Amino acid sequence: MECSEHYAADMLRYFDGKPQELALYETLFEAMDRAFPESSVRVQKSQISFYDRHLFAAASIPVRRKKDWPKQCLLVTFGLVRRETDPRVAVAVEPYPNRWTHHVVVSRPEEIDGQLLGWLEEARDFARSK
Repeated sequence: MECSEHYAADMLRYFDGKPQELALYETLFEAMDRAFPESSVRVQKSQISFYDRHLFAAASIPVRRKKDWPKQCLLVTFGLVRRETDPRVAVAVEPYPNRWTHHVVVSRPEEIDGQLLGWLEEARDFARSK
């Protein structure tokens, strides 16, 4: 996966004081790097964004969280042409017709699994079609 020359330092700064979230992100990054090696990643102020022509996914530390969310977790965000109703999807909104933004709360490495990667692949394909 393509990373900027400052990626490692920017990523460590983003997760400063959040070792559990950093570990979850590293697991996510490794899985995405294997699944989408031609993609790129960019650390931004509020999230880490994944691109393949266009933005297709993001990982972030939740700023506002629901009461039942774990204290240490990562929010994985992606867009689909349809609404995914699986219970793992914590929030789904339709900001534009037929463009659904989904947020999945990840609190354990094993939650970065084939199902999540399948949604991310679908999101990448959807972003490519724009």
